[in-house]
Amino acid sequence: MATKQKTTQEPPVVLPVGFNAWLLDCAPVADCKVCAANWRQLNACKKAGNITQAAKHATAVRDHAGGH
Repeated sequence: MATKQKTTQEPPVVLPVGFNAWLLDCAPVADCKVCAANWRQLNACKKAGNITQAAKHATAVRDHAGGH
């Protein structure tokens, strides 16, 4: 007799309110093409709901802006 396996799905993780704002907090350097490109990509990803990719662009902006 075959046994039936139960599949369970855990509920999604709910992050604290404002966590995404903190995660995506960055400021591009004025007149910097690299910062501007990452800023546009960050906003596109954020609008699409891809917070993981948006966070990568925010990190790139912070890292690059720190070198100016």
